[in-house]
Amino acid sequence: MLTIRNLKKSVGGRVLFEEASMQINYGERVALVGPNGAGKSTLFSIILRSNEPDSGSVERDEWTMVGFLPQEAEAVGSETVLQVATGQAGMLDTLEATLRRLEEAGTVDVPEYFEAQAKYDALSNPQTEAKAKKMLRGLGYRESDFDRPAKEMSGGWIMRAHLARLLVMEPDLLMLDEPTNHLDLMSLLWLQNYLKNYSGALLMISHDRQFMDELVQTVYEIDERRLISYTGNYSDYLRQREENYERQLSAYKNQQKEIEQLQAFADKFRSVASKAAQAQSKIKQIERMEKIDKPKPPRKPFRFQIPEPPRGGQRSIELEGIEMAYGKNVVYRNLSLTIERGERTVLVGPNGAGKSTLLKILAGEVEYQKGTRKLGHAAKIGYFSQHRAATLNPNNTVVAEVMDANPNLREDEARGILGSFMFRKEEVFKYTRVLSGGEKSRLNLVKFLVDPPNILLMDEPTTHLDILTVESLILALEKYAGTLVFISHDVHFIRKLATDVLHVNDGQVTRYHGDYDYFIEKSGAGDERAALTAG
Repeated sequence: MLTIRNLKKSVGGRVLFEEASMQINYGERVALVGPNGAGKSTLFSIILRSNEPDSGSVERDEWTMVGFLPQEAEAVGSETVLQVATGQAGMLDTLEATLRRLEEAGTVDVPEYFEAQAKYDALSNPQTEAKAKKMLRGLGYRESDFDRPAKEMSGGWIMRAHLARLLVMEPDLLMLDEPTNHLDLMSLLWLQNYLKNYSGALLMISHDRQFMDELVQTVYEIDERRLISYTGNYSDYLRQREENYERQLSAYKNQQKEIEQLQAFADKFRSVASKAAQAQSKIKQIERMEKIDKPKPPRKPFRFQIPEPPRGGQRSIELEGIEMAYGKNVVYRNLSLTIERGERTVLVGPNGAGKSTLLKILAGEVEYQKGTRKLGHAAKIGYFSQHRAATLNPNNTVVAEVMDANPNLREDEARGILGSFMFRKEEVFKYTRVLSGGEKSRLNLVKFLVDPPNILLMDEPTTHLDILTVESLILALEKYAGTLVFISHDVHFIRKLATDVLHVNDGQVTRYHGDYDYFIEKSGAGDERAALTAG
């Protein structure tokens, strides 16, 4: 259905691809991986015909319908959520205009016409509205949201409406760029299960390791300007890549050893008349060899040591008889809870159960109506949320902001840590006021790590991080000597860190003294991801 041959593409004088090739067949599930800036989004744009390669070809079967979900939501006007999901928000009009233009030009036998016609037919189907409602419900919308103007909602919710429209159309090739970024756990699980049974092919860019492990059958890595194919899911790819590197390194070392031996013989006997011919033969043997390049080792997570936080009391935080309500919505009634020093506790439970509210109560970020909150001896709390832009000095550069957080940090140390969190080269000299939301979130995370509190409360810390950066964060937090309470929908992150689980549901908090696997077993949830939202 899609064939890429010998692709070459340069951007700003830098070669992204050279002799890159890829094949995607009908129904195949494919992930495209590589470090930030490797060219993943550029390759998507070439496949979508919005960008041209310098050379090479991209061939799509002429009847193939392609659907694309970008990272950022398209702008919407006054259309309702349901109108966005059914294509009534201008898409049908655009498709109709495209068909009319091509018909008037007499070009009704081109792939553009076939694809526009297929999309128009899919969105004009009498069942479109019913399908759109089903998709919207699965992605977390309530019935009462269907007729709301989409522009009243956040970008993440608008993105879900666009995703619903794509699923209604059922394209032959569904291209997804970070599809889990704007989903809560319930809608992520629904999408994951839906895509398992999806009849079309999938091509995705994702930083969600578990999502890829559940769905993909083939991984293409952008490496050294080539597209390298691996069979299996993301974990299979990691294993194969390491095996390939070890095999190539062994071949390189063996060849170097052989060259050294041949050269040593030639050097020793080239001046000996009886051995000169043999010495010359060895030199020619070296020249005839097809030299093996020393392989570049796979990228590894950056390791750094979180400074030792001040030692606190045995009991970090105590809640007693807490009552918390937002208006008439009672979240907690008579909640009592103790967090002990050194625990690494994850909060799990259904969406909307009050996990973030509990984290805010522990942090002292919200006012509750009744009860007491006691901090332990020498408690120093750090609360990490996704909305901490106001804590940054707008006149600081990125590296200055980190060094202000810990004056004992050298600039090279600060830049090293920032590099592992995707602030590279000249990016460390950008002013914090011009950073994107994701960049601000990452910078705040670095600030916590270089000057850690002894009680660290984190709400979805892995959002906006690529897979290697998540691994770097895990390695750092594994050695963190303080108390950690966090919320995450990243199962890999939870499994690596959590020593205790608090299940939050319907105003009740149930403690499981054990890791995530222990919680899965004792809760009877069965599925490692379903357990996160179990009621």
